[in-house]
Amino acid sequence: MGRTTVDVHLGMDDIDKALRLDVAAGLTAVPKELPPKWFYDERGSELFDEITGLEEYYQTEAERQILLDNASMLIATARPETIIELGSGTSDKTRAILDAAVAADLRRFVPLDVSEAYLRTSVESLAEEYPSLLVHGVVGDFDHHLPYLPSGDRQLLMLLGGTIGNYRPAERHVLLWAIAARQQPGDHVLIGVDLVKDVARLERAYDDASGVTAAFNKNVLQVVNRQLDADFDLARFDHVARFDTENEWIEMLLRSTADQRVRIEALELDVAFAAGELMRTEVSAKFRKERFERELRAVDLEPVSWLTDRAGDFAVSLSVRR
Repeated sequence: MGRTTVDVHLGMDDIDKALRLDVAAGLTAVPKELPPKWFYDERGSELFDEITGLEEYYQTEAERQILLDNASMLIATARPETIIELGSGTSDKTRAILDAAVAADLRRFVPLDVSEAYLRTSVESLAEEYPSLLVHGVVGDFDHHLPYLPSGDRQLLMLLGGTIGNYRPAERHVLLWAIAARQQPGDHVLIGVDLVKDVARLERAYDDASGVTAAFNKNVLQVVNRQLDADFDLARFDHVARFDTENEWIEMLLRSTADQRVRIEALELDVAFAAGELMRTEVSAKFRKERFERELRAVDLEPVSWLTDRAGDFAVSLSVRR
């Protein structure tokens, strides 16, 4: 088995505090919103795994195809000694990159994820698959814990799955700046982005016929119920997914089906919802090549390659720190 280590920078107390702050701020805002990171408890992660296998949800397989088709070229260009993956989960798609990188003498893989349980399972599995590799897991939130990632050798940092689209433009600039700031000149960054396409197709990807995405969206209310002793009635909220043509992003929302009040006991907070009121739970920006490359250049990341799947649905962008 390969060598493993796990650093923990995010404990249960930190997660509880962050949830309390996000729920208090989001449910008293106008309009109301909850951040998408709270989708991913154990049940939410199971539902998202189901989503990635749905016919309507093309993104996962499109990105996997790009990585499989181009892994050797990407590694030959970046020549990493260390690969870092933000929001790694099980690092399933990453194996295409790791196969090529290990063959080219990759020394270390650093997955970062908020879930310690998921991360430890992934680290052990990767160490068995790649016995020559040091697998250095980091439990943390990449909005706050990038400075804790190892540095000092030639690196490829990856943010896959279209996760960058969950950030609105100003927030995205901050994240890209933070990523670029920790890279050394000559280090590379690989980011997966979903592309602008037919609106009906985009909306189907977030509102599948079998209702899995609806259950995933409503699960955030179950998280608040369990963790903060709230009394959301999931049956009194409908799932909504719509494309905002001005901002070119999908919005996922929950619509109250009646006038109602919700009690969040842990926060001593009562929240009123009007019938028809919408609460946003996610944005998922869709990109055009020219716009995204402008955003990269604005933080001193120079685009190197723009790779799409055969259908042109999804792209992976490779850039280098200037």
